Amino acid sequence: MQNATNMKAPLRLTASILAALTLPSVAIAQQRTSYHLAHQHTVGGEGGWDYLALDTASNRLFITRTDRVMVVDPHDGHVLGEIPGLNRGHGVAFAYREGHGFVTSGADSTVTMFDLKTLKVQGKAIAAVDDDAVLFDPASGHVFTFNGDAGSASVIDAASGKRIGSVDLGGKPEFGVTAGDGTLYVNIEDKSEIAEIDANGMRVVRRWSLAPCTSPSGLAIDIVNHRLFSVCRNKMMAVSDTHGGRVVATVPIGSGVDAARYDGGTHNAFAWNGDGTLTVVHQDAPDRYHVAQTVTTMQGARTMEIDSRTHTVYTVSAKFGPLAAGQRRPPVLPGTFTLLVLQP
Repeated sequence: MQNATNMKAPLRLTASILAALTLPSVAIAQQRTSYHLAHQHTVGGEGGWDYLALDTASNRLFITRTDRVMVVDPHDGHVLGEIPGLNRGHGVAFAYREGHGFVTSGADSTVTMFDLKTLKVQGKAIAAVDDDAVLFDPASGHVFTFNGDAGSASVIDAASGKRIGSVDLGGKPEFGVTAGDGTLYVNIEDKSEIAEIDANGMRVVRRWSLAPCTSPSGLAIDIVNHRLFSVCRNKMMAVSDTHGGRVVATVPIGSGVDAARYDGGTHNAFAWNGDGTLTVVHQDAPDRYHVAQTVTTMQGARTMEIDSRTHTVYTVSAKFGPLAAGQRRPPVLPGTFTLLVLQP
């Protein structure tokens, strides 16, 4: 008995020491997932909005509005400039090597190329009907627009701004991402699947189902672990293995989701929901996830951007008036358009 008692004492001491040593790492992990609304900046301006894009080289936030792009300082929300001439603006992409930016205009099927330094418009190209999300693929040097109603991706040369090809996607695309090696992935909303694109060959090379996820919208990528995060309208995030071409995990999220992002520094995936909540999903392992936090922000906030250097999350919304008969969406109250800044 005596020997047994003596043996237990050091074990208890060791366990206590280990617990104390692990507390700081646990606290850090909790701090990283405990996002809060740190700042609200009234930006103002008329019209609706869609995607946000962070220019990390110049620390500027690009926000597409109905007829223009607003370029703002993410620290205080003041407007630095605008890119005019859009008709239902959607997405923005940056080709830093070429010094060009690109923005889609869904109602007139155009892509506007602008100078990244001066924001001056340098030309327009015709993409296809309902060009929406857009990305730049560094491996091919091509810009890809994802055209919802046309069921295609238009390919634009990032240096000249000229359209050079098209990819038949066989369904309605939503958001796309690049793996950086000439491989692209895009959510196909009406078929609830992922399409994998060879950027240089300008063709679809593989598809896989996202079931039980339906109507995927936003998409994010973890390049290191070869994982995709599709956020879906049936209140679910589906995680796919790009090597195996299959769903490996699902996680519950909020309703009315639109945007997704992934932060490799904190191993958090994000789903921004139209119900005014942000779902923070932590990656415990490449195939294992849990909801770490649900943050209530502002009704109507549904698109987002993240600064992976500081882990700061940005979204926008506004206050709305009553919905009139025959309208799909309530009117935005003048002067209420707001930039929301969330920090861990």
